[in-house]
Amino acid sequence: MAKRLGLVMLALMLTAGLAACGNKSEPAAGGASGSASPAASGGSSETPSGQTTKLSLALSSWSGFAPLYIAQEKGFFKEHGLDVDLIKMESVADRRSSLAANRIQGFTSTVDTHVVTAASGVPVVQVVALDDSYGGDGLVAKKEIKSLKDLVGKTVAVQTDGGASFFWFLYLLNKEGISEKDIKFQSMSAGDAGAAFVAKKVDAAVTWEPWLSKAKETDFGSVLVSSDATPGVIADTIALRKDFADAHPDAVKALAQAWFEAVDYYKSNEDDAVQIMAKAFDQTPDEFKAGLSGVRYYDKAKNQEYFGTKEKPGALRELTELGAKFWLEHKLIDATPDIDNLIDYSAIQ
Repeated sequence: MAKRLGLVMLALMLTAGLAACGNKSEPAAGGASGSASPAASGGSSETPSGQTTKLSLALSSWSGFAPLYIAQEKGFFKEHGLDVDLIKMESVADRRSSLAANRIQGFTSTVDTHVVTAASGVPVVQVVALDDSYGGDGLVAKKEIKSLKDLVGKTVAVQTDGGASFFWFLYLLNKEGISEKDIKFQSMSAGDAGAAFVAKKVDAAVTWEPWLSKAKETDFGSVLVSSDATPGVIADTIALRKDFADAHPDAVKALAQAWFEAVDYYKSNEDDAVQIMAKAFDQTPDEFKAGLSGVRYYDKAKNQEYFGTKEKPGALRELTELGAKFWLEHKLIDATPDIDNLIDYSAIQ
């Protein structure tokens, strides 16, 4: 009897071991809630040495995000233990809904956009800054308008349902102590705003190229302010689902490091880097280089300055707070998210 029980126990142990070996498949994606468990956050809950962490990132065809393709092409992600899937997704709404459903673990966008995501019930954390608009956006106005204060009572075309253009314009008004109630808004996209200004339909417009140049070419218009006068305000970051970031701290640091290496590669090997980025965006190298005008990539030193530390925050925290303040006032969000939980300083410092 003892011998028979021993054989039965041995059989059970072998069966359990084989079952465990057969269960090493990737965990299923989480539901639409923003509070998925770590096991449902795009990879295993641990990242032991030698194990690759899978991560899906969504991004639009904006040149500021293009060094991510350098990191992929040159193997920087792989070298740091990451298997990154870069997914083109032009709509911010689509990126946000995909993140909520855990089909992706992060996406690229402006700081104020990530505030809206967090306020919508999907906890996210900004982990690395990618770029800022450094002259690529601007406020064009009639030549008789010499300052922002001269805009009082004037008609300004800007997209007022959120987004970088409106956030930047509100930032400019806030800095000058101008009430937005004193401005006559006409809501339209940045491209349409530029076209409306050139057609003399509005007094001023928040827009980008080629409309900045077209405004300067008119006999009545000029660029009143461009984004290089406000560095870091129209800035893009990668935000990850907080449950993923919490479960994979090493992967977060690896992601930031791969970005830094990609930016450094662009600086030292510009021709090859442009070839890689242009191909990813289905452009010629010359077309892509023309689009780099007014864009500034953030390397490690710039990230450290922009993030600061938890004890002594940099500009990122101020802008995150401003995004929450502006969008709450304009009823684009219902409540202010926890600002401290929206920034992860560990990967940068």
